[in-house]
Amino acid sequence: MARTVIVHIANEDPVLCEMEHEPQPSDNFVVVNNLRRRDGKDVNYIAPGCTAVLFPWTRITFIEYMVDEEERSKVIDFFRIE
Repeated sequence: MARTVIVHIANEDPVLCEMEHEPQPSDNFVVVNNLRRRDGKDVNYIAPGCTAVLFPWTRITFIEYMVDEEERSKVIDFFRIE
């Protein structure tokens, strides 16, 4: 099952994409699919029609795993009452 993630790339804007499996510590690169900007627009440095991208770990600052709808019901959001 593909998970939606936000990949933070060094000196670039973060990108939204899907990842089939979590990267392992022994991996040299991360494979992502359906790469797009967070607002849904195309990424300007990726060719049209590209379906998968391999990013080396040296270019990735960190990866955020997004919660899907099923897990969302289990997450407790914190809020502040004024």
